Parts: sequence; structure tokens; C-alpha cells
Amino acid sequence: MSRLLLSTCLTASFLLPAIAEGADRPKQLVLISFDGAHDNALWLKSREMAARNGAHFTYFLSCTFLMNETAKQAYQAPHQKRGKSNVGFAQSDDEIRERLDNIWHAHLEGHDISSHACGHFDGRLWSEADWSAEYATFHATLKNAWKSVGLEEPAGWPDLVDHGIKGFRAPYLAATAGADMIAAEKKAGFSYDASLVTKGPAMPVEEDGILRFGLPLIPEGPGEKPIIGMDYNLFVRHSKGEEDRADSKEFEDRSYAAFSQAFDRQYNGNRIPLQLGFHFVEMNGGAYWRALDRLVSDVCHRTDVACVSYSEAIPMIEARGKRQQTSGL
Repeated sequence: MSRLLLSTCLTASFLLPAIAEGADRPKQLVLISFDGAHDNALWLKSREMAARNGAHFTYFLSCTFLMNETAKQAYQAPHQKRGKSNVGFAQSDDEIRERLDNIWHAHLEGHDISSHACGHFDGRLWSEADWSAEYATFHATLKNAWKSVGLEEPAGWPDLVDHGIKGFRAPYLAATAGADMIAAEKKAGFSYDASLVTKGPAMPVEEDGILRFGLPLIPEGPGEKPIIGMDYNLFVRHSKGEEDRADSKEFEDRSYAAFSQAFDRQYNGNRIPLQLGFHFVEMNGGAYWRALDRLVSDVCHRTDVACVSYSEAIPMIEARGKRQQTSGL
């Protein structure tokens, strides 16, 4: 997609008045993603949620969760000691086998399998070579994942690993890694990056051939103070990052209100895609996953809403840009 086309999308979204009710309105896109993608129970829970609501999600996988003890001893991230990971490793071969089954079936169900690198390190000071090394480790880990636990891989697995993993999100949303990260992404064969944070819902922008998406700031709470549309950020705001199950329902309701109001603002306005991010951890007693389930159940069945993966969203955004160029909508 050209920078001109994306600029047209962006300009139309922010500078034109709300699209008239009688106009050929684009579908409201909702992009739900999960970072880490490790806990097998939550793989099943998210897949069931998606199937129940006709949604497709994006899973940004940390590859250390496919590393057994042998692979752990061999893994060395850039500028780190061998065998170190900020998010840990798989606990057993059986856990890896179950996780691989979830990954493969999620792929077959139409979800995006994307990269969150491996050991979840902050790469803001990494060089292009550092990023390339981590991407290479991710690729090699997935390439050998089934064999490493004594299983025969599905026939389509090599194609998924070599050609089907198109997206990346940097740990800690380290978007300031900048040109070195983007150059390495391009060499690694990624087509989109989802590491940015934007002031509000925004159309993606192109940078050196990589389409860059951003999680938005959305109003939340009694004072409607902006916050990144991600469960961890809500967890920190609501309970200072400490588990608080007693107030779980309050946190759920606040989060659902923030999600639904952010959705309504776009749905009733210019229909900029809404992106929300989550983790495979049920913080504050599962408050944020319950809020997500409520949102997905509310909106994804609507005929003028598409709850899609990033890969599915890209051609829809491109088609919208072309319509805007020709019709002015």
C-alpha cells in the first residue's frame, strides 16, 4: 500500500466530518490482539470467544513458550545472558505439545499468528542486527517446534512459519526502536507492525514498506483520563499493578464502559478501526477478559462491523482508501 493511499485514509478519517447515514459507510473494524499467547487454558478460552461471535483475533506469540529445557539453555537474546527470558519458558514438553495444537488450530480457524519476538526484552537500543538475530531465533524455534517435542508437524506448518507470519509487535511497545527495527522487520518478511501508541484510534501509516498500526489512547474512568487500550495499563491504573479480586466487577464495568464508548465514538463517526490489546493473564480476577467478552458479544454480530485480524484488516483498509480517493467519502 502506498504512502499516498494511507495518507488519504488518514486525512479523510480525521479531517472530514462524520460520514452521513445514507453514505456507503465502511464497516467498523475491531482488531483484538493478545501478547505472549502462552497459557493453554486462555488459548482455548479466546478461541471459543471468537468462534461464538464470528471474530478473528491476532496472537503475538513469544517464542520462549515453545522452548523446552534444552532450547532454554541455548537461547541468548541480544545483550543478555544465555538462558534468560523476561517471561520465562515452557514448563514441559507436554505443555508445548498442547500449545502447538492451539496455535495450529487457531491458524486453521482464521486467526493471525504473529510475532512478539522471544524473551520479551526492551529493544529500544537494539541495532538492526540485534533485531534480525531475535527474529531469526523466533523463526528457527517455530520451524523446529514440533520435532523438538517428538511430534510430526502438520503438512501446512512450514508454509505458516515461512510465509504466514506477517505481523510483529515489539515487547513493551518499543516503537521508538525506529528505523533499525523496521529495517529488520522488512528483511524478516513482516508486512505490518503493531508497536505504536496513538493519541486516539488512527489509520495505519506506512514506513519503509511496513504498515504500522498503533494501540490508541481511549478515555477511561470517572474523569475520562486517556489510557492505552490494553489490559495491563488498566490493571496498573485500577490497582497499581497489584491483584485485587475484591473489586473485579468494578474494574470490569469501568473497562467495558471505556471499550464500548471508544467503539461507539468510531461506529457513529468516521469508523476508524478500533484496536484493543490483551495478554494471556487474567488480571484482577479476569476483569479485562470479561469486559472484552462483553464487547465482542455486543458488537461482532452486527452486519456493519468486522472483528478481524490485522492481516484481514489491511485489504479492507486499502479498499476504503481507494473509495475515499474516488468518492470523497
